[in-house]
Amino acid sequence: MRTDVPYRLDRLPWSRWHWGVVVGLGVSWVLDGLEVTVVGAIGPRLEESSGLGLTAVQVGEAATAYLAGAAMGALIFGGLTDRFGRKRLFLLTLAWYMTMTLFTATSWNFMAFAVFRGLAGAGIGGEYAAVNSAIDELIPSAHRGRVDIAVNGTWWLGTIVGSLASLLLLDPHVVDPRIGWRLTFVLGAVLAFAILFVRKTLPESPRWLMLHGRVHEANAVVACIERAVGHRAPDTATLEIARPASSGLQAVLHVMLSRYPLRTFVSLTLMIAQAFLYNAIFFTEALVLGTFFGVPSSRVPLYIFPFAVGNLLGPLVLGWLFDTLGRRTMIAATYAISALLLTATGFAFTSGWLDATTLTAAWCVVFFFASAGASAAYLTVSETFPLQTRAMAIAVVYAVGTLAGGAVAPSLFGALIATRSPAAVFHGYLVASVAMLVAAFVELRFGVEAARRMLEDIAA
Repeated sequence: MRTDVPYRLDRLPWSRWHWGVVVGLGVSWVLDGLEVTVVGAIGPRLEESSGLGLTAVQVGEAATAYLAGAAMGALIFGGLTDRFGRKRLFLLTLAWYMTMTLFTATSWNFMAFAVFRGLAGAGIGGEYAAVNSAIDELIPSAHRGRVDIAVNGTWWLGTIVGSLASLLLLDPHVVDPRIGWRLTFVLGAVLAFAILFVRKTLPESPRWLMLHGRVHEANAVVACIERAVGHRAPDTATLEIARPASSGLQAVLHVMLSRYPLRTFVSLTLMIAQAFLYNAIFFTEALVLGTFFGVPSSRVPLYIFPFAVGNLLGPLVLGWLFDTLGRRTMIAATYAISALLLTATGFAFTSGWLDATTLTAAWCVVFFFASAGASAAYLTVSETFPLQTRAMAIAVVYAVGTLAGGAVAPSLFGALIATRSPAAVFHGYLVASVAMLVAAFVELRFGVEAARRMLEDIAA
């Protein structure tokens, strides 16, 4: 079939309608950041009798269940997203997350808590696949880089909300300790419920409709968007679209391993490196502050807050450069700069030059750059693979990155911190820095320059 749908979408000026897409779909990362922060903050409470009476090992196992659930959910829901459409799945995954988070609030023992955490994680993992696909297919190429990076960076807005909520809901003078930790999960479910109504107003991706032979629906959706924006691109070019013979697992593996093996290598390298770095530092931040500086657990959210602000500002401030200077330059630069800054921070830490406040300030600077780079890793996957396998490609890379990089880091750094040796922790920082530097080189050497290019020009 021959169509002008991609060109019409790509030439739209930025408008209020696009802001609606950002708000409706961007909440996924807010929820994930909220989840991770809340569970980290309530860990000590879960070990008390007012919680569930868990052991420290069980608290860690519940976090692992969440990560494993996210990886499995990405794979399951990612395949369904390519098959049944972006809108159906970004509504389903949000409703799934909301339900399982409410169930988490009712947990009565460790097994129930771990199972519900894993199932809630599955919803978040599915969100990554469905939402990243929809955002890239609806946003014009002139703005796609900064929008995708900013949206992925809002993970840290969830962290800010989670840290503030934890200070309030975990204060025994404000809320009964037996229900305060449960209310933190209810907060996430309430936010998800509110966003469901925003998402219902968003359309199915016209690109997905077009690929599945629903040309009239695709044209109708684009016409509706053009009316909302108040712009119609005159005399747009057309391109020829052939419906794929298959979009199942075999097709995904063919695209990733046979057709675009180098893109798969680049995507996995970026994802594993950033997952290792983030989970190494963020999941053990409370341990470092408590072990080396004596910061009590009740005060940890005060240090998480500025750390999260630094992470949030990075994508917002630097995002536009990914569209102007280009993907390869900016991804390589942010990965390399954050690696060098982390090495300097580790050296200062092991030399005894830092206290809890100055170490947190140093982390803020490191992750100002790292956050923009990590967000760009998701962008790289979502815009460099073909439409028919986009969601599943995102799911595969996310799952591998989470399990290969993210799941290993907390255990490794936990063991290093347990030695109570700053030098041992510094060695862990060096490992993370090397991983980021390798990823920077791989991107600079083999990355695809996708800035301001229509998706159909990047991958046929």
